[in-house]
Amino acid sequence: MKKFKRIRKLKDYRIHREGTEILIVGFLIFASISFLLWFFLPGFVVLNSLLSSLFLVTYLLMVNFFRSPKRIFPGDVDNVVVAPADGKVVVIEKVFEPDHFKDERLQVSIFMSPMNVHANWYPVDGVIKRSEHQKGKFHKAWLPKASTENERSLVVIEMEDGREILVRQIAGAMARRIVTYASVGEECFIDQHMGFIKFGSRVDLYLPLDVDLKVELNQKTVGNGTVIATFK
Repeated sequence: MKKFKRIRKLKDYRIHREGTEILIVGFLIFASISFLLWFFLPGFVVLNSLLSSLFLVTYLLMVNFFRSPKRIFPGDVDNVVVAPADGKVVVIEKVFEPDHFKDERLQVSIFMSPMNVHANWYPVDGVIKRSEHQKGKFHKAWLPKASTENERSLVVIEMEDGREILVRQIAGAMARRIVTYASVGEECFIDQHMGFIKFGSRVDLYLPLDVDLKVELNQKTVGNGTVIATFK
């Protein structure tokens, strides 16, 4: 396998591309309703002001949800696993991984609240060996059964030394839309977006058992910033 070269040139998204259409449509809807209220009901000043304020707050929350800060991992990317998402570590345990490895792996799960950045990053440099979408249910994302029963995506990355990392994006009770950019055969790099989960959910990492874990339960993570583990 050829030596991977890091990609440092990233587009500085202020708003993630997954939110562009939603935000345009939302703006048009809220603006149109507000205009119609003020045009046809000019005497209801208090009501119109309250509704217009509600629309504005709702729209600003949508803008905040789709924010996408530019991030460059500050350290050496060799032999590290970087957090794929903003959020909180809710699971650290040894589990049997049934979909790909079919053996025991260390599972690290990061739960994203609606207020977190919802872009997902690749946790390691490598080549995409597997990428697929799996249909399922929409249990609350922090429940253990969400990993195996919820709608989810599965991405397997082979690193330069042959080791493989599995990343699973999981839909939740609110999140019904998972976007994954990974394509089999493509090279991927830390600093690149792997995908996006709309309106809160979680990301699972399945790592070799011999990694040196660097996080603990309930620790907050920064996508493409927090080191999850290193290889011995």
